[in-house]
Amino acid sequence: MMDTLVQWFTANLGGVLSGELIIFIISMVPILELRGGLLAASPALLNVPILTAIPLCILGNLLPIPFILLLINHILRWMKKVRGLCRIADWLESKAMSKKQQIETLGFWGLTLFVGIPLPGTGAWTGALIASLLHMDIKKAFLAIVLGVIMATVIMSIVSYGVLGVLFG
Repeated sequence: MMDTLVQWFTANLGGVLSGELIIFIISMVPILELRGGLLAASPALLNVPILTAIPLCILGNLLPIPFILLLINHILRWMKKVRGLCRIADWLESKAMSKKQQIETLGFWGLTLFVGIPLPGTGAWTGALIASLLHMDIKKAFLAIVLGVIMATVIMSIVSYGVLGVLFG
């Protein structure tokens, strides 16, 4: 699924936007985030140099996080009052809260690991949503998410530029 979305973005935005802007945009998109940005930047797709790709993907991934941490509870409360959006709000909450045990048990480090280990359903967006729903301290949650994004960067750089670089480089 992620590969398909990354390929769609690169195919539809390539030639219109620079590779650097494409990976920045992909890194801001929920589900894709930094993982998708680094995959798109890899030698197999856009071939953006790793030292250019890493800061762009980190910034793109982190840009929405303060807004999620500060505003998502208000947005979800508002959505629950709007007919048709209530189900979406409930779904988002239940999806996030189904993963809360992983974070609640270890607190700060649980959130860091949750964001940092690039598996489906994890990442900065979901981590920020869960942290907000659990009423974690915003500064601590943001720091944990930043550390998690850095961890994911290391892992995905090895995959995208190491493994894919050998195969397609």
